[in-house]
Amino acid sequence: MSKLVAGLMSGTSLDSLDASLVKIDGYGTDTEIDIIKSISWPYDDALKQELLDAMDVDKSNVEKLCSLNVKLSYSFAEAVKRVCREAGVNLEDVDLIGSHGQTVYHIPEADGSKVRSTLQIGDPSVIAYETKTMVVSNFRMMDIAAGGEGAPLIPYIDWLLYRDQHKGRILQNIGGIGNCTVMEKDSSLETIYAFDTGPGNMIIDALCRKLFQMGYDAEGTIAKKGTVHHAIAADWMRHDFFALQPPKSTGREQFGETFTSRVIKSHKDLPYEDLVATATYFTAYSIADAYQKFVFPKTDITDIIISGGGGNNKTLTTMLQSLLPSKNVYTAEQIGITADEKEAVGFAVLANETIHQQKTNVPNATGAREPVILGQITLPPYGVNPNFLL
Repeated sequence: MSKLVAGLMSGTSLDSLDASLVKIDGYGTDTEIDIIKSISWPYDDALKQELLDAMDVDKSNVEKLCSLNVKLSYSFAEAVKRVCREAGVNLEDVDLIGSHGQTVYHIPEADGSKVRSTLQIGDPSVIAYETKTMVVSNFRMMDIAAGGEGAPLIPYIDWLLYRDQHKGRILQNIGGIGNCTVMEKDSSLETIYAFDTGPGNMIIDALCRKLFQMGYDAEGTIAKKGTVHHAIAADWMRHDFFALQPPKSTGREQFGETFTSRVIKSHKDLPYEDLVATATYFTAYSIADAYQKFVFPKTDITDIIISGGGGNNKTLTTMLQSLLPSKNVYTAEQIGITADEKEAVGFAVLANETIHQQKTNVPNATGAREPVILGQITLPPYGVNPNFLL
């Protein structure tokens, strides 16, 4: 039975709230999708700053988090309404919503008194009430309960949508953080693996905000004007994260505002364009280096498919292709799903898998002890037809 599902994604880059409306038939390996409409709704400056402050241990507090958890939910609900309006679809016709929420903190490994944990805000009850639709959310925590890092979650979607019988592929998402899914040719779910490669757009965007009062480097035009300082990028590559073996994940805690402020302070004599160019190269180099260390020695790869906002940065993708001259580097848009919409579509599919009780984490990617069903279900205020979940 077909279902009309809305997927919501707000990534670590904070460039926008992405919403996709997807018609989904079947589940598991029988899944077929038809993307009806996707939108990217930029955050206003005030809300974006609130989110940045909530992620900063020096600026955040429980009062801010408590309020923002609900405030952001109304934005998520409005995004569902907007994508329906733009698609010419009645809100009442939407069967299900998959909401990733907004990650404000992620602790992939226990550290002293801190346990492995993650926190996404954007309460599903508000979304369910405002849309009168069932919501699946909080996808990461069941994987953490099973001993995983709760990230990355997209590998299952990558496998469903992009596996190829004849070619090994890497699906590289470049959002605020970069993460890759590795699939050998004719791969099974048990043979794929995934991990975070390091910073994606996070440092680039932060430099653009601080130095140019711009949200991001559109198409990499600032980086293209600058000069890459390879010695500086090599110094950044000494960060402890890059020596870790997969599975591994990272976030704003390691490559966020603190890292960027240190970069600006340490290299205040460099032209601003050079800093953005070097940060862009750093992202490309960290991705290529991860492949050379952890992928190519054991998996034959032909294609590298880029998604996320970084797929729109032509300077970044050109740098990555130059670092990987023997591979085909192209964007997800070239094979049917735009770079911006892939993750929102992915969470629509994950929500559909949840209600069909499919196990969608990938232990080779997250480090979990076993495959588990992800996501928590929030019913709409007046319930659903009991046959809906059958």
